[in-house]
Amino acid sequence: MGTIFTIGIFLCFFLQFLLLAKPKKSTSDKILAVWMFVAGIHLFSFFMSQQGYWELYPALAGLHHPLPLFHGPLLYLYVLYSLRRDQRFGLFNYVHFLPPLGFYLYMIPFFFHYTAEERALINSGVMDDYSTFIAFSLVAFFVSAVGYAIASYRLLNHYQNVTQQNFAYKKKIDLNWLKHFILGIGVIFGFAILLAVLQEWVGLQFGFNTDIVFYSLIILFIFYLGYSGIMHQGIFSSAETPVKLVEPKNSGEYKNSGLKEEEALEYHHELLRLMKSEKPYLEPKLSLVSLADYLDMSPNHLSQVINQYEGKNFYDFVNQYRVEEFKERALSPENKNFSLLAIAFDSGFNSKSSFNEVFKKYVGKTPTQYLNSVANF
Repeated sequence: MGTIFTIGIFLCFFLQFLLLAKPKKSTSDKILAVWMFVAGIHLFSFFMSQQGYWELYPALAGLHHPLPLFHGPLLYLYVLYSLRRDQRFGLFNYVHFLPPLGFYLYMIPFFFHYTAEERALINSGVMDDYSTFIAFSLVAFFVSAVGYAIASYRLLNHYQNVTQQNFAYKKKIDLNWLKHFILGIGVIFGFAILLAVLQEWVGLQFGFNTDIVFYSLIILFIFYLGYSGIMHQGIFSSAETPVKLVEPKNSGEYKNSGLKEEEALEYHHELLRLMKSEKPYLEPKLSLVSLADYLDMSPNHLSQVINQYEGKNFYDFVNQYRVEEFKERALSPENKNFSLLAIAFDSGFNSKSSFNEVFKKYVGKTPTQYLNSVANF
């Protein structure tokens, strides 16, 4: 077990070193570096306690106690600045770290007014001076972990809505990996808090050390973070040039947009004409801004026209044209020697995965199933 903890601690500080050594560090890189440092200190403090150093040096006891409150805010800020790299880290972001700071302030008497023997007795549970505080801490850790995991997940969903409103292709950042990342953090901390509640409040005794199980899961998760962070572009790679994005809106929010109904109808008619005659959807990286330039209108107005008169976001609107283009090309005898993927690329799709996903969504069948059904018919 000591070897696993040693590897986990080393990995935390090694990842921190890699991130800080990057020539062009993004804000998310710096946040992740801080997170790895906090995780390393957290693992190291627990490892020292398991080795009996708290009994030898009681002054160390309690220093790690507020550290779990750092993980939730760092998760949220990491996701936030991974998705929107054009933002700068502001002073308001430090508000997230007030709870662990408050914990440390509350524990000042424990650190400075208790003798080494008294701290050892409190740590072992013989003295209950801080029993209420420890119970409150469990609730705070649970609220922080679950709350920030939910907030991060909602942030990801919002980002996905924004990208589908502005781009007709999948952005490079891997949303599924980030979602797994968030769910993993939430499950691990939720599991740890559940075991702690059952053990401390219900009095249920397990046949294993629950702390070791929790920290072992954290180490495995750090391995996952290191592997996924390096393998997935957009986490350890340089940031793309930021662009001005149009935020998705509900139909009722367009009342004060300034676009008159007659003008909107004219824009819609011109949009449909352009999509049919010039086929801008054949451009794999078509964006709302570039299509708006085609029509000589603002991206906000174009988004409004598509949402109101087509009932779709920009991503769905464009990709439905691509699906129809593929179906037409795939059934053409002159393309019988081309692979389905080649035809899909010629129809405007830029990856196999997005093509299969979009086609199945709109047609209800895979491309092969659809073509076989048409041939049999």
